[in-house]
Amino acid sequence: MGDETLWKIGQFADLAKVSQRTVDYYTKLGLIQPEQRTSGNFRLYGRKALERLQRIEMLKAEKYTLEEIKQWLDQFDRTREQGDPAITEKLNALHSHMKQLEIEIKELEPYIETLKPNQAKNVFKVLTPQSAACIEAILLILGKGPLM
Repeated sequence: MGDETLWKIGQFADLAKVSQRTVDYYTKLGLIQPEQRTSGNFRLYGRKALERLQRIEMLKAEKYTLEEIKQWLDQFDRTREQGDPAITEKLNALHSHMKQLEIEIKELEPYIETLKPNQAKNVFKVLTPQSAACIEAILLILGKGPLM
């Protein structure tokens, strides 16, 4: 482990700007894990756990549920173990962004339904090429070939 700084739960919670109860809860859910335990069985958290907790809080702010966050983090871990970290990070960022767009589209659905047919057609005309381009870029990165 080297010279990595480890923090007890109180210090860790303060650094992450969350409560100790939040750290306990996320630990019980398996969202974060302590690096080690002291001889008195106190949990010690490191930099990796802090970064993960900050990512969780960012995703929560984007209105993801804890279950969605857990799935996303599990996918991130599996992908990171199997490949290039830079590509993994980019793909996961794209995935996160697309999920956020889904949420925003669902929030806009009631307004879209009130649009006149020509207005709706114009909205979809603008959004469709960008969405297709995004999907095609992901497929190319994954080596699945172009969409068309």
